[in-house]
Amino acid sequence: MLGFMDYVQNAFYEASHWNRDNSYGSLTDTARALLDFSTPHGLRLHVSSLSSPNFATSYTLGSIGLVDGSLSYLYTSLPLKDTLSRSRLIPLQHLVPGYRQLQNLRQPDEPWWWEIWHQGTRIDRRDALLYGRLYLPQPTLEALYLRRVTPRTQLKFSCVSDSRLPNGGSILALVQHDTARHSSEYIYSTDSALLGIRGLYNFGPDPAPASELPFPAPLAPISDLSPTTAATPDTSASPATLRPLPIPASISKQPPHGRFSAGFELYYSPLNKSSGTSAGLRFATLPAHQGFPYTMTLTLNPLMGNLSSTYSVRASRWLALSSRLDFNFYSYESSLRLGGELWRLRTPGGVVEGMTKPGEEEGKEDNDASDNIAGVLKARVDRNGEMALLWEGRIKELVYGCGVTVDFRRGEDMVRGLGVEKGMSQAQNHKSLPRADQITCGGHDSLDETEDVERKEKH
Repeated sequence: MLGFMDYVQNAFYEASHWNRDNSYGSLTDTARALLDFSTPHGLRLHVSSLSSPNFATSYTLGSIGLVDGSLSYLYTSLPLKDTLSRSRLIPLQHLVPGYRQLQNLRQPDEPWWWEIWHQGTRIDRRDALLYGRLYLPQPTLEALYLRRVTPRTQLKFSCVSDSRLPNGGSILALVQHDTARHSSEYIYSTDSALLGIRGLYNFGPDPAPASELPFPAPLAPISDLSPTTAATPDTSASPATLRPLPIPASISKQPPHGRFSAGFELYYSPLNKSSGTSAGLRFATLPAHQGFPYTMTLTLNPLMGNLSSTYSVRASRWLALSSRLDFNFYSYESSLRLGGELWRLRTPGGVVEGMTKPGEEEGKEDNDASDNIAGVLKARVDRNGEMALLWEGRIKELVYGCGVTVDFRRGEDMVRGLGVEKGMSQAQNHKSLPRADQITCGGHDSLDETEDVERKEKH
């Protein structure tokens, strides 16, 4: 289950119009969510709160052998006023990663849209997010600094401080640049002085203008607009005489049904004299596709000789299936993993609904559909004899889950992990700002792809 701090960070991306799907690091997100989900171990309790639109807290208490926990704090300069923070109101699909339906690409905002002037002085500031987490009883500290530099550029610093790590910790700097058509990332880590670059290019038609999609559009006086040209916005005009800029007729085309993307990554450490590289392809259907949504990926690591292909499909609105085949052309070893997720709805007869084609029930409101969801069952199995089951659900204010991982090759000690998670949510009124508390058990907060990059450094 997605951690509360990760949920708030995703809300920051949405509010600042940053497309987190348009990067090489998210190329195989759908397959990982369906095939690489983790099952809970022991008992872990999370108590989280979005006490104001700018500030969030989270407290964790776990009992896996020893009692441990953590304290987390998050601050954002961008108010998250429309973010649901009460667990009963948050759609369960936002808390349980699953099949990701890619959306049509959107051009980044124009730089002058972000300008705010007051009495001839520019007073706008760039949105930023600060996050910190302290682990107990072992003194380990994690921190994240995220800043939107321009509509197309984002800066991220993440660090970890631990006496058990070399040099007492490490810092990872990441500069992300997204133009919708292509994106690039530049990485530097103090651990082994690692340097890296990642890129992704999207083939197909040009991305739609920002004013064509449901995001705030620039405003211009009605009297200054003509059918063929748009005047420069006049900030002196009153709000009553403003309307969104018109869309040129040349842009009114049939939306694309799919998108083909290609990307690569390259790492080099001058201290260790080691390097790493990989390349990948992805084809995914878009909302205009009339059939079953599906996603296909192919990734290659030439230095290690690994070739991986995945195929994921959403067979119905509540059922998704995925498969992955890995092959090493140096050792000729291969592995196959199958998995999927099935969402269960609450019905008078207790029957699983939603086994219809995608799009037949799109008229329902998201909140109504979320209230009707009882939970989701995830399962995976591979050719090596390992199987995992995970159930996550919600009953009114209670969020709960349980899972087990079994390895049939280990004989009597085949159960590798068994855990139960549960939670409850309460809300308290505040005189000036709404307050909502969330209590969930299980899952772990993360710093996005920071952990993935650090794992690559170790290898």
